[in-house]
Amino acid sequence: MKKTVAEHAERFSEKAASYDDSKSDEYQACASLVIDHASPGADDVVLDLGAGTGAIALALAEDAERVLARDISEGMMDEGRRKAADRGLETVEFAYGEFRDPGIDADRPVDVVTSNFALHHLADDEKREAIRVMSETGARRIVLGDVAFFEEPDPEAPFYSPEVDDPATVGTLVEAFTDEGFAVTAVERIHDQVAVIVAERVRELPA
Repeated sequence: MKKTVAEHAERFSEKAASYDDSKSDEYQACASLVIDHASPGADDVVLDLGAGTGAIALALAEDAERVLARDISEGMMDEGRRKAADRGLETVEFAYGEFRDPGIDADRPVDVVTSNFALHHLADDEKREAIRVMSETGARRIVLGDVAFFEEPDPEAPFYSPEVDDPATVGTLVEAFTDEGFAVTAVERIHDQVAVIVAERVRELPA
């Protein structure tokens, strides 16, 4: 990670009020695909990591039993809470959580994990650890939308700022999911540097 958790939290809190209006068409397309692929059922609990202002969490709350929205930025979560209240959504819980410690009850079952445009702030070994933590929730499906390289990295292209970002290749992320007992069932190419990856559990956690 090129900046500390606290530095990332402060950076996003400062831009929280205008965050939703600053998103590109590619970001919106990525978020839409994450929502579509997550496809929770009425009895499902969704864990949304790096939830930000709630773009994914609030959309999935319409279909899921409950959504656990986790982020490190209080400013971003305050925006998410405001939007949830405006929509009368009472099934979304915004709370502090990091990729390696999402702050959920170990006895609380999770069915689907989502994350959009957040994991790329971690170094590759930290991403692997984060995916291991996602797996340990017991989720049957993980849907990741993120900055990820299909080709050689290009700092001049959109979505990659080397001073704050540390994206992986798509192959590195796919390998991390398969190592945790998941089959990658879809890889959507939004841009040369943006992907949506869908992973379905094929190997159960040890008892």
